Amino acid sequence: MGKMSGDIDYAALFDAVPTPLSVLDRDFVFVEANQAYLEITGRTRDELIGHHLFDVFPVNPDDPNADGPGNLLASFRRVLETGKPDTMILQRYDIPRPGSDAGYEERYWSPVNTPVLGEDGSVSLIVNRVEDATAYVRDSLSHPTGLADAGGGLQAAGGKIAESELYARARELYEHNERLRRAHAREHEVALTLQKAMLPTHMPLELRNAAVRYRPAQGSLNVCGDWYDIINLSEDRFAVAVGDVVGRGLEAASVMGQLRSALSAAMRVADGPAQALYGLDLYARSLDGALATTAVKLDIDTHTHTLTYSSAGHLPPMLCHPDGYTELLDQATDVPLAARSRPSHRPQAITTYVPGSTLILYTDGLVERREESIDVGLKRLSESLARHRDLGPEEIADNLLEDLGMNQGTADDAALVVIKL
Repeated sequence: MGKMSGDIDYAALFDAVPTPLSVLDRDFVFVEANQAYLEITGRTRDELIGHHLFDVFPVNPDDPNADGPGNLLASFRRVLETGKPDTMILQRYDIPRPGSDAGYEERYWSPVNTPVLGEDGSVSLIVNRVEDATAYVRDSLSHPTGLADAGGGLQAAGGKIAESELYARARELYEHNERLRRAHAREHEVALTLQKAMLPTHMPLELRNAAVRYRPAQGSLNVCGDWYDIINLSEDRFAVAVGDVVGRGLEAASVMGQLRSALSAAMRVADGPAQALYGLDLYARSLDGALATTAVKLDIDTHTHTLTYSSAGHLPPMLCHPDGYTELLDQATDVPLAARSRPSHRPQAITTYVPGSTLILYTDGLVERREESIDVGLKRLSESLARHRDLGPEEIADNLLEDLGMNQGTADDAALVVIKL
């Protein structure tokens, strides 16, 4: 904690912060604590640093209903799993009085646990901020008027607020938040399972020297509607498509599955990508939630070394030549599905490639970032693709995700298809 930056001594700054703060490693061992934390807990640095939090502050053995330590541990684990701060409601967590056999002191706390991320994006430390609410609770017990609601719900007979009632209200709020958390987690799991079930699993990846990646959005309600598909058309021809449904959650995942299936069928019978997207546009008009979906489809002919493509408002595929030059296939881009009042035929373009080139298709979650132009993301992707072009498709896919920060999680889904031509 003694590191200096310019004229600021961050160790002294941390120690002078009036809010009680401690820093724990991933095993919940104290690595640092400021003076306010030492004072509020009645401990010295030597009694904390290097010791496990639950060894220093164990469960009160005289309180069979003590759940403060368990709730704190659950909060720490959520921080480790999500990489996000976790705010806890009022907790009763009695702590041992300084000195041996001095018993436990009843204490109430309002904790906030915040992750510190390492270079790889994982949680390396947890900052535990606590506010001691003990005096507030005790004062409320003695002076009920400040807390009594209009119906007297918090006020016990004789003008005293029962401690059990005050704590019960906090517990009720905590349990409600937990139910919401579990409901959000279930929705995320169901949507993700549905999404994965509807994405293709039997694809000619090895035959076509291809790799696919899908990264779900970070957060319980952020599952979206990205999809990809690869199918064989003949010995020398195969088709690939990527799409993105507007919206989130179960509805977007459901619409995604229906559109992907429709396009997969159209890819097998249509005379080229433009005709396939025209058929998909007709279908999208009859499907709630499909408006403004984007999609791009390519037919790849390995005999003539040609790429035939058409895009319905989707980000253009990127072709990297063996010499490292990259180009966007953007000569056949039209509006998203069902965006026009009437269906119309889609544009189509053809380009050639040199064997050894690399083709990628992707969704916007790979390149879009808040407060950043999309051109910046596309340039980052282009540079990464050129840098890793000599690798195999699996290695290229992994490096692209790493270079674009996808392994740390984003607010949007991302699908990626890499094909070595």
